[in-house]
Amino acid sequence: MKLLTDFFPVIIFFVAYKIWGMYVATSVFIVASLLQIGWNHRQYGKVETMQWVTLGLVLFFGGMTLALHDPVFIKWKPTVVNWLFAGAFLISGLFMQRSLLQRMMDHAISLPQTIWTRLNMAWILFFISAGLANLYVAYNFPESTWVDFKLFGMLGLTFVFILLQGVYLSRHMLIVKEEKN
Repeated sequence: MKLLTDFFPVIIFFVAYKIWGMYVATSVFIVASLLQIGWNHRQYGKVETMQWVTLGLVLFFGGMTLALHDPVFIKWKPTVVNWLFAGAFLISGLFMQRSLLQRMMDHAISLPQTIWTRLNMAWILFFISAGLANLYVAYNFPESTWVDFKLFGMLGLTFVFILLQGVYLSRHMLIVKEEKN
C-alpha cells in the first residue's frame, strides 16, 4: 500500500496531464503531494525526511512552473530529487558507519561490508543516471513523451535496477549463509 501512496502524485500528474495539460497537471501534482504527506502522517504517524524534501521541491519547481508559465521547472524536479538521493547516499557512505542503504535494509539481510559499499555505490550511480536520463528525455523529446517517461520510464528503470540488485544480493546472501554455518 505504501508503494501506491508513494507513486500517487506521479500517477495523478500523468492522468491530469493527459486530460488537461501541463499547468493543471502541475497544480494537481502539488495538491496530490500535499495529500500524500497528510496521508503518510495519518497512516504511519510520521513523514520521512526525504518525503518532506520532495514536497519542498514539488512546491518550488511546481510553483515556478505555474508562476512563470514554463514547464522546464517541473521537468527538472525528478532530476534534482534523484541527485539529492545520490548525494545523500554518497555522504552517508563516506561519513557514517552505516550507509543509508544499510540502515534501510540491514534489519532484513546480513551482508559483508564490502557488499554494502558496492550496493550503496550502485544506488548512487543509478540515481545520477536516472537524473541524466530525465534531462535527456526532457530536452530531446516532446513534452508528452517526457510525461510518459516520468511515470513509465522511471518506474521501469527503477524496477529493472531493483531486480538486478536482487540477483546480485541473492549471490552474496548465500555466501553469508555458508559463512554462518
